[in-house]
Amino acid sequence: MQRQNISSGTYWEYMIGYSRAVRVGDFVFVSGTTATNKEGRIIGIGNPYLQTIQIIKNIQTALEMVGAYLKDVVRTRIYVTDISNWEKIGQAHSEYFEQIRPAATLVEVRSLINPELLVEIEADAVLNEKTK
Repeated sequence: MQRQNISSGTYWEYMIGYSRAVRVGDFVFVSGTTATNKEGRIIGIGNPYLQTIQIIKNIQTALEMVGAYLKDVVRTRIYVTDISNWEKIGQAHSEYFEQIRPAATLVEVRSLINPELLVEIEADAVLNEKTK
């Protein structure tokens, strides 16, 4: 199977040695994604809902770079620094995935790479016949 690595060109991808997304056949794997804009600035500082919205938009962009869409997402993994924010994060997740209903995990972690980041999300997708 052909492998396609996608980079968004961020500093972290080169420093750590990873891809924003990887497509192998009909499978797409999106790396842990945070609430940053194209310039690398954090969006929604102090607001887990806004950070989650930005993250999902970033995931959507990564998916589209390999010919996939949010509707193709089959699994998300959500990492939060404060589990008490789960409802705000879940609300934002639901706004994009309510009809898709991927398998999902939400866990609290001690910290993320920047203390202003409250949420990080990974996504896996499988292209369907209509997407291909």
